[in-house]
Amino acid sequence: MFPTGGLVVFCGLLAQTTAQLGLPLPLGQVLPLDGTLPSSPTDLTRSLTGALSNGLLSGDLLGILEGLPLLDTLKTAGGTTDGLLGGLLGKVASLIPGLNSLIDIKVTNPQLLELGLVQSPNGHRLYVTIPLGLTLQVNTPLIGNVLELAVKLNITAEILAVRDEQERVHLVLGDCTHSPGSLKISLLNRFVPLPVQNFVNSITAVLDKVLPELVQGKVCPLLNGILSHLDVTLVHDIAAMLIPGLTFVIKV
Repeated sequence: MFPTGGLVVFCGLLAQTTAQLGLPLPLGQVLPLDGTLPSSPTDLTRSLTGALSNGLLSGDLLGILEGLPLLDTLKTAGGTTDGLLGGLLGKVASLIPGLNSLIDIKVTNPQLLELGLVQSPNGHRLYVTIPLGLTLQVNTPLIGNVLELAVKLNITAEILAVRDEQERVHLVLGDCTHSPGSLKISLLNRFVPLPVQNFVNSITAVLDKVLPELVQGKVCPLLNGILSHLDVTLVHDIAAMLIPGLTFVIKV
């Protein structure tokens, strides 16, 4: 489980912030950490979550999610015959006789929801929760219509402030993974017959195994790149509090 110390900060994606994505720390520049605190901790937390949100969106996170190769991932997870997809098709075939076509799965309506921010109990690190929402359209020709599944998933990333050998200060990405138990999949179609519901249950079991790692593998590298290009002043202000372990995450 992730640390629960600190207060959660929720910042809307459209909130105006003072943070802008800038350039990495210039080579040879040393940022002094004199303990000077930012004038407004609330503005600081809003600036960080705002910069991360803007960076994820400008980095085409939604397009990346929309292009997730779900069908290919299912097909190659052990092979098309004996792997996950092959086993799934076998189960479905026993419920719906004659099913012999591949399943088409695509992502629609990807969303980046409100980011959450929690400070660790010792004050030296931050945990950013990145909640994602999307819809899966599953094309099953013999059922006669397209099934729609609503998906919610949280990615949680650890952020630390470090000094390199030249005493330059950076914000770096620590652990970055999907939050255990955060994946939620629900059927949007109403009044489906029992065989279809059984099919949904089967495909949900498969997605539980492959979807979180697939999304995590796209979000975490993108977030790592955003941290390396944060505004220098914002990095300084955050590091000035994280390195001595001061509390600055407050509810807004």
